[in-house]
Amino acid sequence: MKTVIRLLPVLILLSILNIGNAQTQPENKFDTPYGNNESIGKYTRINGANIYYEEYGNGKPLLLIHGNSGDITSMDNQIEYFKKKYRVIVADSRGHGKSELKTDSLTYTQMAKDWEGLVNHLKLDSVNIIGWSDGGIIGLMMGIAAKGNIGKIVTMGANLRPDTTAVHPYAINEAKNIMGFIEFKIQAKDTLKPWKLGKQVIGLLLNQPTIDTAELSKIKANVLVMAGDRDVIKNEHTVEIFENIPNAHLCIMPGETHFTPKENPGLFNRIADEFLSKPFTRPDSNFTNRKN
Repeated sequence: MKTVIRLLPVLILLSILNIGNAQTQPENKFDTPYGNNESIGKYTRINGANIYYEEYGNGKPLLLIHGNSGDITSMDNQIEYFKKKYRVIVADSRGHGKSELKTDSLTYTQMAKDWEGLVNHLKLDSVNIIGWSDGGIIGLMMGIAAKGNIGKIVTMGANLRPDTTAVHPYAINEAKNIMGFIEFKIQAKDTLKPWKLGKQVIGLLLNQPTIDTAELSKIKANVLVMAGDRDVIKNEHTVEIFENIPNAHLCIMPGETHFTPKENPGLFNRIADEFLSKPFTRPDSNFTNRKN
């Protein structure tokens, strides 16, 4: 796992360079070409940008929201698993994958509004959400805004602020290094890659989000707050998020990292599925309140 973390900046940078490149066709381990499914994929105009999305399965609508520099293919393990039980709706977030950017200041607020717009476009009465990393942030923001009927939210590796009280310093420092490289390329007038887009995407990590803990009290949905015990996000910050949501469960997975949805999808999917499938309860260990 240390090798993966050392390679993280390189992987992020390579992902950024392919953002918005519809000709990039990553190898798919499933029979269905998630993220590049010409028979399923659609575009819809939302808030001035063409947003690409795909749908699979039947049942209660479940939104799958990918992380920074990712796209639909990032959630292939979750699509494959959850489409058997839900109507899975997965999209490339604004400025990612096949979806247009159409802004000079990409924000999580805008991306959350885009997802709300997609929900309205599909005329969904109620939804559940699984969001990973940036997708987890977007899920929380949608819960705070409460623009639709959101039943449950699973948020994995999310943060409320971009500083070292929430995120481990190594991740922030590497994001700064990547930003420095991107700015060098922009100043050099290099046109071989979409450097300005990359600057906006990495800017999300360095400057956003800015969610006050008090805002979490507005979330009416039931929330499962997840992270690995060796996540990019500090354990105490994950607990902070959990403690400030009225109806929440906490799951810090032992021996796991920020990349569990991809590297150990069996574990992640089972935990998320159990939360989504069972009625939400808030058991209490306070034995003095028990009648029996």
